[in-house]
Amino acid sequence: MSEHLPRLSIQFPLVTMMARAALKAARKLVRDFGEVENLQVSRKGPGDFVTAADLRAEKILREELEKAKEGAGFLLEESGEVPAQPGMGRWIIDPLDGTTNFMHGVPHFAISMAYEERGQVIAGLIYNPITDEMYYAAKGMGAYLNDRRLRVSARERLPDCLMAASRPHAQAEGSKSFAAELHKVAVVSSQVAGLRRMGSATLDLCYLAAGRYDLYVGLDLSPWDMAAGLLIAREAGAVVTDIYGKDDIFQTRSIVVANERVHTTTMALMKKIAA
Repeated sequence: MSEHLPRLSIQFPLVTMMARAALKAARKLVRDFGEVENLQVSRKGPGDFVTAADLRAEKILREELEKAKEGAGFLLEESGEVPAQPGMGRWIIDPLDGTTNFMHGVPHFAISMAYEERGQVIAGLIYNPITDEMYYAAKGMGAYLNDRRLRVSARERLPDCLMAASRPHAQAEGSKSFAAELHKVAVVSSQVAGLRRMGSATLDLCYLAAGRYDLYVGLDLSPWDMAAGLLIAREAGAVVTDIYGKDDIFQTRSIVVANERVHTTTMALMKKIAA
């Protein structure tokens, strides 16, 4: 990971604030990752672990961002919600997305931060300290990986596409509607060149923005899984809807993300399956 703040291609104060906070929190995460067998682990829910590393990273991020933007609120994966002062926005933070990977020594995890103002995410940053890849975007200013501008892939046919997907852990409770959603994902995945499920929704969205994946479908996601990554994907040219083709992403907790042609084809296939 970088020891110093990288040269950012977006001159936007919120992005700089997030980059500084991410680097500070990442130092602790990298040290903890090197001693993963010694981490204190507690059960947070079915198949979902929270570690001392999560909490340490979240504390650092909150402290740094509180100093940077006084009065802003927080939506934190581990600690819940802190209301904003009147007229202020809020930070949406996942201090360690890919906790299960982290706990098993798999170097595929990230810090994710977004800033939301009047219901719109206007800046986002996702950082994998192991690969030293920093993805970031500001609304209307494009998306970047380190100093490289990002653009979604130009593939047009599902059989040529590499798809990524995420879904809840096996122990999570399901419903009839959720079973139908899973069926849609399974049918779509049978039509593509390959399917990946890597355990970090935030990085899946970044890979989509970078053209590494051509299609991403996520189910049962929380705001901190999506907020920064969706802005980065959109600024890279992606079309984003929920699994029903609508904009009710945070209500349905589902997303379908791809370039315009692949997204249109995917939604047509899903509607056909539903019918």
